[in-house]
Amino acid sequence: MSSKPKIIVLDDDPTGSQTVHSCLLLTRWDVDTLRLGLTDDSPIFFVLTNTRALTPEAAAQVTREVCHNLKIAIEAEKIQDFLVVSRSDSTLRGHYPVETDVIAEELGPFDAHFLVPAFFEGGRITIDSVHYLIVNGVPTPVHQTEFAKDSVFAYHHSYLPMYVEEKTKGRISANTVVRFLLKDIPKGSVDRLMQLSGNQCGVVDGETQADLNKFAADILTAASQGKRFLFRSAASILTALAALPPQPIAAEDMAEYVREGKPGAVIVGSHVKKTTEQLEKLLQEPGIVGIEVDVSHLLDDDPPLPPLTKGGETVSPLGKGGQRGDHRAALLEKTLQTVRNVHNEGKTPVVYTSRQELTFPDTETRLKFGVEVSSLLMDIVRGLPKDIGFLISKGGITSNDVLSTGLALTSARLLGQILAGCSMVRTPENHPQFPNLPVVLFPGNVGDADALATVYRRLSK
Repeated sequence: MSSKPKIIVLDDDPTGSQTVHSCLLLTRWDVDTLRLGLTDDSPIFFVLTNTRALTPEAAAQVTREVCHNLKIAIEAEKIQDFLVVSRSDSTLRGHYPVETDVIAEELGPFDAHFLVPAFFEGGRITIDSVHYLIVNGVPTPVHQTEFAKDSVFAYHHSYLPMYVEEKTKGRISANTVVRFLLKDIPKGSVDRLMQLSGNQCGVVDGETQADLNKFAADILTAASQGKRFLFRSAASILTALAALPPQPIAAEDMAEYVREGKPGAVIVGSHVKKTTEQLEKLLQEPGIVGIEVDVSHLLDDDPPLPPLTKGGETVSPLGKGGQRGDHRAALLEKTLQTVRNVHNEGKTPVVYTSRQELTFPDTETRLKFGVEVSSLLMDIVRGLPKDIGFLISKGGITSNDVLSTGLALTSARLLGQILAGCSMVRTPENHPQFPNLPVVLFPGNVGDADALATVYRRLSK
């Protein structure tokens, strides 16, 4: 029996690896790609499912497909011990219990599933089973924050047993949820863990990384004695379960990864207020040239948007022919020409979408337009000069698209964090266009106003 179980993380957006390093991020989940993750030297790997961007039905379908292929890959590699983590948002947004239900059906039976939403780098802590977000130094119950009013994932409770009851529509009642509290965790939890069965729901406190390190050690002890556990968590429990040494190159020294010390490129898709503040600071840095892409031009002309799928294949709504395609082609060529000019002057182009808020008649049109904008940004990524030194991608969905579509990666190696909550990955050395390119995955809502400029300075020194 291997001494430590393999930790398999199904990540519902590509930023959940923001507390670990040196492992693989997989953007596909065919059996061969999953076997890469299972046989890799690292104790942990991530499958980037991006399910938070999907409907509940689609999220369930993707999760089922991943689990079905995982089962085949696990049998092929004769893996005995593994833990499955459904990694999601530390502010409780996401498809719970949809994803954990499907994982339990496909890879179970499990003795218990644990909600562990603490994410210390982001100021998310859990005390007495109440989950808090630290806002301007004040711990605020998450149901009182903007996240609880999310248009897709709204909820009414910060007390986790009640959150579970609400989300499972009463299937799991609050009084049956097992609570692991701060005052009890230091005394050890192995005996309690050994008594759990029937996929019982547990909720876990965490105020510091040490709390989760102790709980994780007990989990691994119970697992080595045959217990099978499933997690619904944010990133901090992953740090504890993987128990990795410090990352190979410290955050402030990551310029060592930059190819030949050359200037890089920055792609900004995220529209949240924090991103716009960070962008404004970045544009004041020496060696930076901003290139605004006025995406309203994509709406300029007829014909209206055709459907986005043909025979199950996603197609660009800016297809060939028609003025619409001409507008897009002109916008793309003009942007790439400016990028080349800036690069040839030894500077770093920052390509960002126009910030004005556009209005749409309905959600479907807005989502289609979002796909269209992303498709344009990914064509820009593919057209970047081949010898850029680094790439910074700003925004969660933008980062997912950069890895899976723009760079067409099956997997990427996570180097570590260049800033708390900001991962840096590297493309494989056999990448046809950008071998060994360091890429920063920068979520929309992470960091202070200077954070984007800080990352740029770290890579440019």
